[in-house]
Amino acid sequence: MTPPLTLSLLGGPHPTEFAVAQWPPSAAMPLDLAELARSSLFNLTRTPDEWSLVCQSGLLPVNVKHESGWVAFKLHGPFEFTLTGILSAVLGPLRGAGVGIFALSTFDTDYVLVKGDQLQTAQAALRTAGHTLLEESRAES
Repeated sequence: MTPPLTLSLLGGPHPTEFAVAQWPPSAAMPLDLAELARSSLFNLTRTPDEWSLVCQSGLLPVNVKHESGWVAFKLHGPFEFTLTGILSAVLGPLRGAGVGIFALSTFDTDYVLVKGDQLQTAQAALRTAGHTLLEESRAES
């Protein structure tokens, strides 16, 4: 069984809004990486099927297929690759509360994005599951 986890909301009490965007796989790299580095979190992935980008909503170019209104929880790691059930410990309670997600993983940790209009439901579900949600001042350390 996975122990309770510690999470923080990017942007704290005034959550940062993120967008998820998509381009066809034949497109050139959609954005300048230096511009994306201004985002508190960004993920750019290219597969044979698509380019996919997660970044702060204000950094998206115009006329790109996207969905805005996401906020992001950081799971405080690092987590060893041998650990199992880290994401499911968060996703299970969110699923039970009817909260849709978009998940990202890095070398050390995971990020779970939820729609901003489901934020309070998500926070309640995570707390009920025994997870700790840090305030912004403690989350940055």
